[in-house]
Amino acid sequence: MNRFGRFLLPAIVVIVVSASDVNVNLLHAQEGKIVPYVPTPQEVVDRMLELAEVKKGDVVYDLGSGDGRIVVTAAKKYGVKAIGFEIDPQRIKESHENIKKAGVENLVEIRQQDIRNVDLSQASVLTMYLLPEVNLMIRPNIWKQMKPGSRVVSRDFDMGDWKALKTEHIKDGSSWEHTLYLWHVEAAKK
Repeated sequence: MNRFGRFLLPAIVVIVVSASDVNVNLLHAQEGKIVPYVPTPQEVVDRMLELAEVKKGDVVYDLGSGDGRIVVTAAKKYGVKAIGFEIDPQRIKESHENIKKAGVENLVEIRQQDIRNVDLSQASVLTMYLLPEVNLMIRPNIWKQMKPGSRVVSRDFDMGDWKALKTEHIKDGSSWEHTLYLWHVEAAKK
């Protein structure tokens, strides 16, 4: 393959993949989903929970919990109660399989619920990998419902003008860089 072809082929692949992502996003919007499913790499899950300083007695909520890996890890590694909120029946099925496989049925629960309507008042830790506009959509619920001292960790997307207490960059196993944001609820309310 000549030099021009070596550069053109990857560009064509990127365009085709980008076009397919648009179709996937349109499909999700048509199914009532506001966020597409993109699994969080395990090393990023681990760092999100470390950043939140999860400890005994915490209750971890994960909005858009997908296959349940964050809530399963929280229960298995920290022994805390963890609740995932997911709308996709296939992801819920995978979550239940992962919960059973990890042996954390007594600590983890998955609720089929729209993340825009979740009562956050019992969560002391909230994790999420949503979209910027969805973060802003649920921000008032975080503000009104979560108790002072609660921690919020978001992967890759901030909360607009809420200044993060801490921002971290982490590379996953495929060298993709992720940005993690941490807020403490009382600090965000100032």
